[in-house]
Amino acid sequence: MSRAGQPAEASDLIDVDELISAYYDRIPDPTVPEQRVAFGTSGHRGSSLSTSFTETHILATTQAIVDYRAAQGIAGPLFLGRDTHGLSLPAERTAIEVLVANGVDVRVDSRDSWVPTPALSHAILTYNRGREDSDPGRADGIVVTPSHNPPRDGGFKYNPPHGGPADTDATGWIADRANALIADGLEGVRRTRYSDIDGDALGEYDFREAYVRDLDSIIDIAAIKKAGVRIGADPLGGASVDYWALIAEHYGIDLTVVNPEVDPTWRFMTLDWDEKIRMDPSSPSAMASLVARRDEYDLLTGNDADADRHGIVTPDAGLMNPNHYLAVAIDYLFSHRPGWSDAAAVGKTLVSSMIIDRVVEALGRDLYEVPVGFKWFVPGLLDGSVAFGGEESAGASFLRMDGSVWTTDKDGILLCLLAAEILAVTGKTPSQRYAELEETYGSSVYQRVDAAATPSQKAALAKLAPEAVTATTLAGEEIVAKVSHAPGNGAAIGGLKVVTEHAWFAARPSGTEDVYKLYAESLRGEAHLREVQEQAREVVTAALGG
Repeated sequence: MSRAGQPAEASDLIDVDELISAYYDRIPDPTVPEQRVAFGTSGHRGSSLSTSFTETHILATTQAIVDYRAAQGIAGPLFLGRDTHGLSLPAERTAIEVLVANGVDVRVDSRDSWVPTPALSHAILTYNRGREDSDPGRADGIVVTPSHNPPRDGGFKYNPPHGGPADTDATGWIADRANALIADGLEGVRRTRYSDIDGDALGEYDFREAYVRDLDSIIDIAAIKKAGVRIGADPLGGASVDYWALIAEHYGIDLTVVNPEVDPTWRFMTLDWDEKIRMDPSSPSAMASLVARRDEYDLLTGNDADADRHGIVTPDAGLMNPNHYLAVAIDYLFSHRPGWSDAAAVGKTLVSSMIIDRVVEALGRDLYEVPVGFKWFVPGLLDGSVAFGGEESAGASFLRMDGSVWTTDKDGILLCLLAAEILAVTGKTPSQRYAELEETYGSSVYQRVDAAATPSQKAALAKLAPEAVTATTLAGEEIVAKVSHAPGNGAAIGGLKVVTEHAWFAARPSGTEDVYKLYAESLRGEAHLREVQEQAREVVTAALGG
């Protein structure tokens, strides 16, 4: 019997001392692919217990970032923050050793505490406001986080001066340079031992104060306060814990931090779908304890460890599907932000719900559809041409009320507060509003499943051309589109999407496991979705020569 959704037991917990010892003691073998630096959509991730996230990795990666900054003419301050994972503090200190030795102006949290990813993006953009792209004094940043990943993992992510996730040109260069440094025995890495660093060598920045006091420029907090919305916020043991406390204090809203505990073992979590501890606020299993309390508040919210993802729990529906909430957020925002440009588009990833497409069409807005990865929204959020960017995996951000940029990285705190604003202004929970959208546009059934694939099959899938799909119908409907490049920006999606009037599927290889991800949605119910999935597997298998 599965223990998904059940409280973690002692046998599920990591040994934090073992984890940290392995970080310092284990030396990666650069000839082993799993032990090399590899940047996914959100930085380099791994675990010291598998020798994929160690002091050696962070020494080399930080030096590579220093070298990249120099090559790009970036000489301003570097904002550095960490989340609550057990490996984050050791990795932050390792990074400081390299940055200080290289003469970088490092800005760390003035409270020596945790920094959510959106607060770091906000800090970079605040510093760079009004600076030209050619200005060498621009700031950038590093956030030490593996996001919602299990407690054994560590992560290291670079955000360039635009404040959002680095693109593949940057991450590829940094990873190659880091791996070369590791292969050379760290020859070329400059380092000053942490114990030898003078306190004056580090600049300080109050990330929390700057972020929280600016929130009323993007959220109608006065409406939330006036309506008396009772909010229960669960940081899930992550970096947002003190931020929620200050939001409640500073703005005087009825907000309770329902679980203020921070513990690198995450012993208070319920197990995710695969019986692992994972701080995913979009997972019903990981959010089970919060869903059980849904009648205690008007609205309950959750965030992952670095607060770039959101989870919305309502009394009437429990945990909302991320796609459903994105549709509601878009519908509300574009009707309640008169300061936004009439020409600003709605950004969504290619594997997000088609309900969003219908909402956007009804709003009379342009849809900006891009491959998976929040980095694709960065240019549009910066110049205001994209007012909202959202991913199917519960990550999104949007513009301030005046149409200027807020963050160029995902902001889970922001999306949670928006849910409270929606309730305060409309008198309806986001789930009640979504039910109304489904009455208008159809009932969405959406699922992502993983299927086994060899490395060669994954490579073939990533290069699949639409012509490889010979089928003309999908689950009884005519196929109206077969795409391998995103309509919004023409970028390759690393897979294939097939669309009919009431359904679609997309298949793309995993970047870290020997599986491919199959996304599918139907507006005709569960049985039709199963048909779509079954035929999708046949289409993919045939296209891969199976």
